[in-house]
Amino acid sequence: MEYDLPIAQMERGMDVEGFYLLSSASARTMANGKPFLSAVLADAGGTIDAVFWGYGGPVGEGDAGRIVKIRGSVSDYRGAPQVTLSQLRLAREDDPVNTARLVPTAPIDRDGAYAELTRITASIEDADYRAVCEEMLRRHEAALRTIPAAKSVHHSFLSGLLMHTLNMLRLADFLAAQYAGTVDRSLLLAGTLLHDLGKEREFRFSPLGLVTDYSVCGQLLGHLVMGAQEAAEAAAQLGIPAEKSMLLQHLLLSHHGAPEFGAAVLPQCAEAELLSLIDQIDSRMEIYREALEPLKPGEFSQRIFALDNKRIYRHG
Repeated sequence: MEYDLPIAQMERGMDVEGFYLLSSASARTMANGKPFLSAVLADAGGTIDAVFWGYGGPVGEGDAGRIVKIRGSVSDYRGAPQVTLSQLRLAREDDPVNTARLVPTAPIDRDGAYAELTRITASIEDADYRAVCEEMLRRHEAALRTIPAAKSVHHSFLSGLLMHTLNMLRLADFLAAQYAGTVDRSLLLAGTLLHDLGKEREFRFSPLGLVTDYSVCGQLLGHLVMGAQEAAEAAAQLGIPAEKSMLLQHLLLSHHGAPEFGAAVLPQCAEAELLSLIDQIDSRMEIYREALEPLKPGEFSQRIFALDNKRIYRHG
């Protein structure tokens, strides 16, 4: 029996026991009418599917984001490892749980990253755009330092939003210089900094700080709309000219690129177009990073839905 074995080291035939993060859970019913639980277990290094045949509770969907103690055996299901559970319960306060082992955190120096982000913000030449950014940082500093950038798919770990935003600011700064005759650097950097700050209200968070679900306003409005609304409110408070406020809102509302990807409008200025592309580049490269990390040279990943359902290859 392997105890608290890292998920990345789990292999077919192993018996495992220990504490893991319940990333998701869904109560389902077999064809014969018997219940079972389909779940995803996680630790700081990865995730694994799990199933508990004949299980009807009490652990369920509402416990996503909490720590559980499990016992089970590892097998293969459709070419991927899966834990068949025989025991499952929520962790208790007196359990010897090492949460640092379970909660994924961005591979960055948080303080150093935030300091770099504020330096880039301070370099915005346009005083109006810089003022809006400084006001929004004042409101959102704590969240920007700590929250994930997503529920899943990319940067879904603690400080993921900080990592994602800083990566994008670096790209935006470089590309603004490359296309200096076409792109307003101040507008692009401001839109990049603000583009995902609405996620603080879009998500619901577990006690450990991970995203467990979308809030009501997150589902009805979404972070693009909420971010644009708050940017407009901050701009009005600061007396920013109406056209500058409108341009900032446009960047936030269009940064998903197309309506089928969640954009409220299509990008209609150079800075909006570039922001949507920068967002896509950093999101997809993070998906690659996470998928490649557990692979050995010469191996392919499983199919990845967010990368057009393709398998990716780790070369030497």
